[in-house]
Amino acid sequence: MWWLRQVPRLNSATAGVTVADVSKRLVSAFHTSSYRGKAEDRKEMLASLPAKDEGTVGEKSVDIDTLINRKAKFFPDASTSSELFNGIPFSELPICNIRVSSNNTIISVTDYKGVPRLIRSCGIEGFKNTRKGTNIAAQATAVSISNKAIELGWKTIRVKVRGLGPGRMSAIKGLQMGGLNIVSITDNTPVSWNPPRPRKQRSL
Repeated sequence: MWWLRQVPRLNSATAGVTVADVSKRLVSAFHTSSYRGKAEDRKEMLASLPAKDEGTVGEKSVDIDTLINRKAKFFPDASTSSELFNGIPFSELPICNIRVSSNNTIISVTDYKGVPRLIRSCGIEGFKNTRKGTNIAAQATAVSISNKAIELGWKTIRVKVRGLGPGRMSAIKGLQMGGLNIVSITDNTPVSWNPPRPRKQRSL
């Protein structure tokens, strides 16, 4: 480093300063400024990211308390299984199972016995990589499977949703957009009462 040898000659005030002292000061100033810049850039990037959506945003619009106060028939009872919907008993309606995760949405339609008849996922629809986990992909998949279900002659269905992810509410909307009449929505998301210990928090 030839320019460090020239530093003491540049100014008469630096008569007692050695080359090692100057190099230490320069190196420490460079390292601290670059670290601060990285930390500030990371904070700005994290602040600009949108809030994480687990697919439960639209569920807040359903106010259960007001429905209960109106005495609306919102929850099933003992007579629900024999109740007719378009001439079909509730217990014999086909079931649409929606399996939602943060990376993909898988939709399958089974008959009332549980035999699968149709299966579609965001990957089958042509969405690749991170696009599979979006709400738009889930909605497109739901619309295509509802068209297939109507071709089989199914108009009225039950829906069972399992898991958390962006495609949770949009898959149900896609089924309605495809022309299916949804009678009931059941949430089958598994809840562990003694979950494993979570990972330690990331240090930023």
